[in-house]
Amino acid sequence: MTPRVAVHDTGIELRPDVARVIARFFVPGREDMGVGDSRAAPVAHRIMALDEQQVDAAMADVDQRFAHRHRDLHGLLREHAALMMSRIESGAGLSTARHLLLGASFTSEYAIEAAALCNPSAVLHPAQDGDGVRFVMSVRGIGEGHRSSIGFRTGRVALDGTVSVDPAGPFPQTASATPGLNHRDVFHAKLAELGDDRENAAFVLDPLPLQFDDRELAARIESLHADLATRPHTAATIAKLRVLAESSYRVEFPTTTELSERVLWPQAPAERQGVEDARFVRFTDDAGIVTYYGTYTAYDGANIAQQLITTTDFVSFSMAPMAGAAAMGKGMALFPRKIAGSYVALSRSDRETNAVAFSTDLHCWPDSTSVQLPVRAWEVLQLGNCGSPIETDAGWLVLTHGVGPMRTYALGALLLDRHDPERVLATLDEPFLTPSAERRDGYVPNVVYTCGGFAVGDTLVLPYGVADQTIAVATLSIGQLIGAMRPAP
Repeated sequence: MTPRVAVHDTGIELRPDVARVIARFFVPGREDMGVGDSRAAPVAHRIMALDEQQVDAAMADVDQRFAHRHRDLHGLLREHAALMMSRIESGAGLSTARHLLLGASFTSEYAIEAAALCNPSAVLHPAQDGDGVRFVMSVRGIGEGHRSSIGFRTGRVALDGTVSVDPAGPFPQTASATPGLNHRDVFHAKLAELGDDRENAAFVLDPLPLQFDDRELAARIESLHADLATRPHTAATIAKLRVLAESSYRVEFPTTTELSERVLWPQAPAERQGVEDARFVRFTDDAGIVTYYGTYTAYDGANIAQQLITTTDFVSFSMAPMAGAAAMGKGMALFPRKIAGSYVALSRSDRETNAVAFSTDLHCWPDSTSVQLPVRAWEVLQLGNCGSPIETDAGWLVLTHGVGPMRTYALGALLLDRHDPERVLATLDEPFLTPSAERRDGYVPNVVYTCGGFAVGDTLVLPYGVADQTIAVATLSIGQLIGAMRPAP
């Protein structure tokens, strides 16, 4: 009989908070669902036609109802008003109140957790203070229209082992995107996936450095456009190049914000319908430098793609696409260091087995090798990883999820060789965590799911999603978990 793994409930339950709202630019007629023609011009005209008394009363009402919900409401309204000034007759003078009302009329609130809060991952905090162990937890918030964003919480494991999560900051906010660096090999791979003209792709990309910015790309696109008469399909290539360039971007938050107030909102066309299930890892390079990487799923409403977050401080973030056969589908998770000079990742590119991939480039993953097939009843539909592996003396501890009858999710584990992670040392025959009777109902019933935990000595701290609705936190002994595994034949 498989030894039982004791899973301890910390009593933590993070529930979606409908009062956590962000302020977004809003154009009537161009709503996210059922996009139509913009009604910006007539709305702006109506605002200009109001008398000053009406304007003052309307802005007083806006301030009374919304000022306490945002750190700098007037600053947000001024930003949104600036986007509408082209609709205002040149030379028209706007009072301060009318200018703010213009911005307010093109602003809406979005409740980032209105539907659910789920699928967390957790890593050691970049700033430790010696009082126990601090950690950062990424969370997936789901709001109206099933649109997902990535948020954060902070917490601590006290010296006595008690786990706590800090209250979330009161003013969640997004940050404006600026262009990021593009990766030549990723562009080649993505264009090949799209079946684009190879000659056009080579003409544009081959003269560029391995990393290039949008200005350098624009110059090459101009050269391709100039050769329009002799090259077929140039318009299609140019359109694809521009969309790919939008997938690489940066966001930076004010340092005055709390980490739990920073929201990574969908910015690129590939993310139009959401950014999902970030798997963060604290990565240490050969020189001992620490960088935090997060693999996540971009969803445009029809297609999914893997993207990579890079940060050192959880203040500035860079996003870029990943490419290659091993980066297809969902659920890539990076190992926390290189092995034999290569980056290593867990992959589920075939959508149902756990695989291991190697690469010399974090952004391109050409192939993978399956290491675990779904053979047990509780995983018969599919397998997947539950975040980045944890290195132990015994090997790489990989948390897995299996999907079985009635689409029930359960958490398992396997152990990979530290030097040859394609070699499975041991597996867990039975899941160590399944949906309990009191924790099975929610947005998606019968699901327990995590995007990664972390180790404090022998203790595995594991935040996990419950029914894709709420987040719980458990602890368990790593030694006991590995001891319960059956050695591989």
